[in-house]
Amino acid sequence: MNNFSLKTRSVWISDVHLGFRGCQADALLHFLESVETDYLFLVGDIIDFWSIKRSPYWPQQHTNIIRAILSKAKQGTKIIYIPGNHDEEFRDCIGHVFGNVEIHQDYIYTTADGKKLLVMHGDEFDLIVRNSRWLETLGNLAYDKLLDLNRYLNGLRRLFGYSYWSLSSYLKLKVKNAVSYISSFEHALAHLAKERGVDGVVCGHIHHAEVREIESILYCNDGDWVESCSSLLEHQDGSLELVFWSERYEAYRSQKMQTELLGRKKAA
Repeated sequence: MNNFSLKTRSVWISDVHLGFRGCQADALLHFLESVETDYLFLVGDIIDFWSIKRSPYWPQQHTNIIRAILSKAKQGTKIIYIPGNHDEEFRDCIGHVFGNVEIHQDYIYTTADGKKLLVMHGDEFDLIVRNSRWLETLGNLAYDKLLDLNRYLNGLRRLFGYSYWSLSSYLKLKVKNAVSYISSFEHALAHLAKERGVDGVVCGHIHHAEVREIESILYCNDGDWVESCSSLLEHQDGSLELVFWSERYEAYRSQKMQTELLGRKKAA
């Protein structure tokens, strides 16, 4: 049962982190089953090899995500995979094509209305990633703990009928250094886009969904599927939209539960 349906020209998702316990796999699978698209951009950190190496975890639903993506490729969706730092193993495959899946370092995409967008993961502009792997590893461990707390908190919220809310995102935007880091990251990518002579940039990496103009450059971050459950869409006319899927998934989940409950009552 799926009453949501989207037909788009392009979809960008990143920072799924399959293999990590904080991945919102159920919501992502519902999103993939709800959208039809000509292009699907996987903008890095789709599989979290760092987390898998630390603590092996791979439930069936994560396999279902891979199957859903490959099913779209089989049905004719062109898939562009741009590896990030958590799935950097795939950077050894840059330039190769597997079926309808192309692996690129970055990609220049032209929208239906003629905008040229540079698509890249963005970790190249993260000084912590480039200069201090041990410091980033420590930060990831702290982040994982925060996301564990986030899961328990949202379990309680769901129990009392409240919608999903990201504690980690809230704290991120309350910490001055984090806000400064996000702004620096955004301006660095906008500057690169200007140097490359394109109209905008689409990235991921920092788990902060955003669409805004920076010095005449369109900056788009498609967010993540750990905290925000967000994706960037291009409609058939070339217009771009940032969608947050948590509420739609919760509505679908609630409707499904009500239907199943009604079915059990009738059977009784």
